Order: sequence, then C-alpha cells, then structure tokens
Amino acid sequence: MRTKAGRKTRGLSGLLGGRRVFGRMRAGAAAVGAAPNGSGGACGQRMRRLTVVSSTLGAMGMESSAESPQPVRVVMQAVGGWIGRLGRIWVEGQIAELNRRGGTVFITLRDPVANVSARVVCPVRVLAATAPAPQAGARVVIHAKPDFYVARGTFSLLALEVRHVGLGELLARLEQLRTTLAAEGVFSEARKRPLPFLPGTVGLICGRDSAAERDVLENGRRRWPAVRFEVREVAVQGDRAVGEVLNALKELDGQPGIDVIIIARGGGSLEDLLPFSDEALVRAVAATRTPVVSAIGHEQDNPLLDLVADLRASTPTDAAKKVVPDVGEQLQLIRQLRDRGRRVIRGGIEREQAWLAGMRSRPVLASPLREMDRLTEQVNGLRDRARRCVSVSLDRAFDGLAHTRARLHALSPATTLARGYAIVQRFDGAVVHAASEVAAGDTLRLRFAEDSLSVTAGEASGGDDTTED
Repeated sequence: MRTKAGRKTRGLSGLLGGRRVFGRMRAGAAAVGAAPNGSGGACGQRMRRLTVVSSTLGAMGMESSAESPQPVRVVMQAVGGWIGRLGRIWVEGQIAELNRRGGTVFITLRDPVANVSARVVCPVRVLAATAPAPQAGARVVIHAKPDFYVARGTFSLLALEVRHVGLGELLARLEQLRTTLAAEGVFSEARKRPLPFLPGTVGLICGRDSAAERDVLENGRRRWPAVRFEVREVAVQGDRAVGEVLNALKELDGQPGIDVIIIARGGGSLEDLLPFSDEALVRAVAATRTPVVSAIGHEQDNPLLDLVADLRASTPTDAAKKVVPDVGEQLQLIRQLRDRGRRVIRGGIEREQAWLAGMRSRPVLASPLREMDRLTEQVNGLRDRARRCVSVSLDRAFDGLAHTRARLHALSPATTLARGYAIVQRFDGAVVHAASEVAAGDTLRLRFAEDSLSVTAGEASGGDDTTED
C-alpha cells in the first residue's frame, strides 16, 4: 500500500518529470552535435527559420539602385515593419550578461551552441516574478516580442515572461527547497552532533557491489581492524532510491549498537544524485538519533544531504578516514603523549631537585653548628656588653654614694661635736638655741660626740665669753 510518506519520497524527481527532462535535453544536445552546420536538431531548425525569413525579405525587398537609393529612414522603417509582424515568440538561451538600470533590466541572451546573441529588454517586475531570480549563466526561456528601434537601427527582444529551463529549472527548485529547509533550521550547525571517537559498529548505506562500499570497508578495516560494519545495499539512483535509503536509514537508526551511519555513493550527474536532495530523505536524516555522515559523489558535488548530515565527507574514502581512527596514528599519538608526559615529569623533578640543592647549600642547612656558634658568639657578646654596662652603672652608683656620704659626713652634727662642740638640750629633747630660753636652776643635758652630761643652769651672762678650742 502506498503511503503519504512513500509518495513524498519521489520529491523533486517526480515533480520535475525525472529522466524525461534530462532525456529531452540529451536528445537535443545530441541532435545539435550531429548537425553542427544547421542541417538538423534544434539549432539547425532555428538556422533554417532565419534563412527563410532572410529569403522572404530579399524576395519582397524594395526596388533601389545606385542612381535611386533608398533613404536610411525608409529602410529602417521597412525592417521595423517586417520585424513587428513576427509576433510574440518563445526564445531559449543562456544569460551572458545582466544589468539593472532603474526599472529596466538589460539582458544579453546567448545561444549555448552557436556564437549568436541577442539583446533582451526586461522590466524589473517581469524578472522579479521568476523565483529564484535568474543570474548570469542561468539558462532560461523568455516569452518576448521582437522590437526594432528605428532611430538607431538596433534589434532587441521585449521580455514578457521569464522561466528557468531544463537544468536551470532543476537547480532553481533545488535552491528553493534549500532556502525553505534552511529557514526551518534543518541545516543549523547547532543541531549537528559530534562523531564518536572510536565507533564499535558503523552502519553503511551504499549501492549494491559498488566501489563506494569497497572504499569504505577497505579503508575502515585497514585503519582499525577491530571495527565492524553493518552494510545495507540499496538503489542509489532512480525512482526506488529514496524509499530504499529511507528504509535502510530507519533500520540502522533503530539498532542500539550502531554508533554512526555513513551514506555513500560514487560520483554522477545531477540527475543521478537527485535522490540525495529529496526533502523526505533530508528530513529523515535530520530526525535520526545516530550521527550521519554524507559521502555522496566527489568534492564538487553538493546535494542537500551534505548540508543536513552531521559531517560531510568529500568521497567515500574520506568518510572512512573521518569516521574510523587510524590505529597507527593513535599509537603514535599515545607514544608522543607518553614521551611528553615523561618530559614534563622529568623536568618537574629536576626543578625540584635543583630547588632542594639550593636550599641545602644555604649556610643554615649546610652547617647548622656554624649557625649555632654564630648565635653563641652573639649571645656571649650581648652578655659581656650587659655585664660591662651593669659594672659601669654600679661604679657610678658607688662613686655617687661615696660623694653623698662625704657630704653627709661633712654636714653631720656628729662631725661638729667631734671638733669639741656640744649640743644643749632640755630633758624633753628640745635644743636650746639661746640663754634666754633657760631659767636659772633648769636641768639641761649637754651632748658631746661620744657621751652626754646633765647640768644645772646658773645665771645668764650678757657677753660671749666662750672660746673655741
């Protein structure tokens, strides 16, 4: 039973008519190649039509001679009248040059087979109606009206409609699909997943007994003999290609042991590679949980599968190299990392040994007793210095004390008494300073240097009769 998804797998190939479009193109090219002089094919037919028109104009030309020539304006008006009778015509060619000036586009339309070109005047709105807008190098079909500018005698085609044709139409539709999918984020780099470093099992979707299969298997096993492959041989071109690739992709993606899936095919024409630009396949690859590698065609081939795949390989051989690591390279890398680790560790040890040797060479560690002797000498010096300071301080104190004693001895009353003087005191100890302080008959005490004597006071005399011994 044909499902909606199955109908969708034909995608652009069914929409463009598949091989019929390219068959007609190849047939036309073959006809042109078989009749280069205009005797057959599309180019030959165009040349015959031009010959017929030229013959008709010659047959219906105006009468003229050297004596009665026709004015330029008459000739130009006649040519313009005949060209105006041609009516509208569909013209096929390749855009050699395209210039925009204001609201008009001037196109040089070149015949892809013969060295013939025509000028096309196209309004901007007509060109904008073609999606995508044609660029220089595109092959187009133009619905135009022949026009002859009498004032300058120039011929041009006034474009009424522009369409892509053949391969150009196919590329235009592919570009439109590419733009749509890119706008949806299907080609976004953020959704792409990294490949596993060492896949255990690799899923391979390729053609039956194809060179792409041999390239992937031989290079993969040569690089890492232990790697395993799950191969699904499918049709890689034609109407059945998309369906079979989708089924194989779904089957491999459903197996938990598959680490990565490679979709590989050799080179071919754009028509042969068309299934790998199918919208259904592109969306299926975007929805897989397993990373997908695209290895379609050669370096210059660029189907839409390359844009949605997690990794794009230029060839099947390149896919094997990017998916499967080389055991020799990995062993060499391990040896390099091991040697680098040893150098780092050895360098660290040598630096630490140099630091330790430097620390050990310092005097405090090289001869600890020497430091003790130095500190002992320092302590002894401080001790002697303290002793000298204390001795000097004591000597100064002793000298001061002797001076003080001498002064006290000189000022002491005992010294005065020792010279023969006496101190008169009452019995209560009060010192008598004058005779008027003593009454006759008072008992007094005379204190000498060594002893004392009690006496009775007599009459006081008026003069100083005392003499000092």
